[in-house]
Amino acid sequence: MSSNQNPDRLASGGGIQARLAGIPAGRWSKWIIVALWIVILGLLTPYATQLGDVETNDGSTFLPANAESVEVNELLEQFDNGDTVPAVIVYEREGGLSESDFEAIEDDRQRVADEFGDELVGDINESESGEAAIFNVEVSGNFDRIEEQIPEIRDLVQGADDLNSFVSGQAGFSYDAIQVFGGINTTLLIASAIVVTVLLLVIYRSPFVWIVPLLVVGFANQTASAIIYGMVTQLGLTASGQNTGILAILIFGVGTDYALLIIARYREELRNFADDHVAMAQALRRAGPAILASGGTTIIGLLCLMLADLNSTAGLGPIGAAGIFSAFIAMLTLLPAILVITGRRIFWPFIPRYGEVVEESRESIWNRIGRAISIRPRPIWAGATVALLVMLAGMLTLGDDLTQEESFRDNPESLQGQQVIAGQFSAGSSNPTIIIADESESEDVQAVVGNTEGVDTVFPNQQSGDLASFSVILSAAPESDEAFATIERLRSNLDEVPEANALVGGPDATELDIANANSRDRLVVTPVVLGVVFVILVVLVRGLVAPLLMVGTTIISFHAALGVVALFFTQVLGYSGITDYVILLSFVFLITLGIDYNIFLVSRIREETRRFDTATATRRGLTATGGVITSAGVVLGATFLVVGVLPLVELLQLGIIVAFGVLLETTIVRSVVLPAFFMDLGDRVWWPGRSLANEGEAVDSQEPGKVKI
Repeated sequence: MSSNQNPDRLASGGGIQARLAGIPAGRWSKWIIVALWIVILGLLTPYATQLGDVETNDGSTFLPANAESVEVNELLEQFDNGDTVPAVIVYEREGGLSESDFEAIEDDRQRVADEFGDELVGDINESESGEAAIFNVEVSGNFDRIEEQIPEIRDLVQGADDLNSFVSGQAGFSYDAIQVFGGINTTLLIASAIVVTVLLLVIYRSPFVWIVPLLVVGFANQTASAIIYGMVTQLGLTASGQNTGILAILIFGVGTDYALLIIARYREELRNFADDHVAMAQALRRAGPAILASGGTTIIGLLCLMLADLNSTAGLGPIGAAGIFSAFIAMLTLLPAILVITGRRIFWPFIPRYGEVVEESRESIWNRIGRAISIRPRPIWAGATVALLVMLAGMLTLGDDLTQEESFRDNPESLQGQQVIAGQFSAGSSNPTIIIADESESEDVQAVVGNTEGVDTVFPNQQSGDLASFSVILSAAPESDEAFATIERLRSNLDEVPEANALVGGPDATELDIANANSRDRLVVTPVVLGVVFVILVVLVRGLVAPLLMVGTTIISFHAALGVVALFFTQVLGYSGITDYVILLSFVFLITLGIDYNIFLVSRIREETRRFDTATATRRGLTATGGVITSAGVVLGATFLVVGVLPLVELLQLGIIVAFGVLLETTIVRSVVLPAFFMDLGDRVWWPGRSLANEGEAVDSQEPGKVKI
């Protein structure tokens, strides 16, 4: 067969899969593919740019409708000003507030009252120490209005010289959180693009080739954003700023991984075929199935998140799936088309030449690793597994959820104000708990609440028909374990007055309900993801032993990463712990994405078993894929670390767990543990299936430009 034959004819011998591989590499179809993507980009970009307009970051909307705090929010709409939340203006002067300070504070209060209405502004309260004073103003609970009103209040609060003043409370914290997510997509896109560009320049050592995968990732990101915008507006999907930020990380990281695998195989085939089109068709024929299997596994695994109670977590399932789908479709169509159009010169100055022989070097690090493992595979996998289990012990330090003060890496104004409140007043003054009950039982409800441990003060707000509402000041700091314990005591004690139908809501109750939903979601989603991924691997590999090893080693590496990161954050940095939300997402990402690397390796091993025994095929597969998979792992890990540019500790923890887990997966599990298991078990690793020895074609054994069909 001529090395210059048509790529479609080359692919025709392998069924529909091979014929599809020839489309992006076709002499005319490559142009059609590029034109179609340009049209798609033009049509979808207007919708993609509107995604930020339909995001929601209100924690209460993340909860299911039957959550008690959500029911309280719905009932509050029946009250006058029931849709408001407090902004707390805090003043502090060490040594005590002076008379002129109080005059300035009164002037501030009057300015705020003139702007917002005197009925919405509370009285000025002085702390017992005389060093601090506060007053509240009720502002709209709508996030868009909070974004307008808090800066306005901060401008109105002028205070006096050297008098510290802060705008805190629920509204202040909401505003500062909004600022974290404001422009998050742009920030993460720019940071991800910079990181990926630098890594691709290092990997390819070419001033040109890096542009292509980065360009294709951009197409995929716009496509995914438009799809998600449609799901939000037409299907009611919940999209938070945090989730759309994670979307950018997934597309850049996973998309670049797919590009690395395709480009690596393309360079390999360019040495076997003089015609670039034929080389690409063959590369897609070989690498395409592994990428499709990887993408499909990741998509299905992410969709398991839809089983979550928390709307934001459930929403991340289809959001992430849309991103992965867009990435692998773009990489299997647009990327090959552009590479064929540019030709092999895109790799300058290291242009792969037809007929060029690349000898398997004994000095290759992956070849050396493979040979070392093949000598004594059993002690090696046993020793590496023990090392991972030692890391896993760090999970004993996981601790509790982060406190409100620990949520931000910087020190926003709302947090500074809360610290003053906690030191000078009841810590819960800035975020009162809300209780709604039947008006006929209001006296009993107030008595029960007032006698509950952890409650500082309780006072009735107003009535609305048959309902009464109460504001409850807790003695514990907002979102602390002590505050959550008080909320649980309140709910338990009020259950003893069943005729009151009392419900406990407010910021602390909302956060407690979110924490409980996260705990439930972690217990439900985790085993489902494992089960689904295992079944998919069984179908792909047509055996049981190899999938068990692939899933089992990835589980161990995830828990090892979690243990090390937990130890670092709790024992070194002094944080309270890692939330169930972070643990769940990092588990799903590492299981689905970590399995990808195992799929890439095992696919190549299985291909090599056409000509070699399993042990030899494993060494050859490791040698062939070691460099590109490790490069892919570095890119994915570095991309997840990009979330560290945001001032949220929760996202930083997620990024570090995934990045470190990917590092373990690519350097220890995929490079040492899994190959050692395969070499130790030999052909038994495919049980109850068998290896592909003496089956099908053996392309790699052919002369350059020759393919047995």
